[in-house]
Amino acid sequence: MPTITLKGLPDALYERLKQQAETNRRSLNSEVLVCLERATAYQPTDVDSMLARIARMQETLSVQSFTDVELNAAKNEGRP
Repeated sequence: MPTITLKGLPDALYERLKQQAETNRRSLNSEVLVCLERATAYQPTDVDSMLARIARMQETLSVQSFTDVELNAAKNEGRP
């Protein structure tokens, strides 16, 4: 089984990991492994729920819709 050595681990992060390991009744090594597994776990994207979330966000924004004619006029404004 491979081994990783972490260099330059900030003291605050080390203390948080250590406290979290104690809270979860795990060794520091086991806690780091759990954190790494969670951080790298594959989570497939649910496209339908993402699109629904985007639609809900768009409803809260007050963005004016533009027609193609208005967009083209704005793009060409000031051009020779």
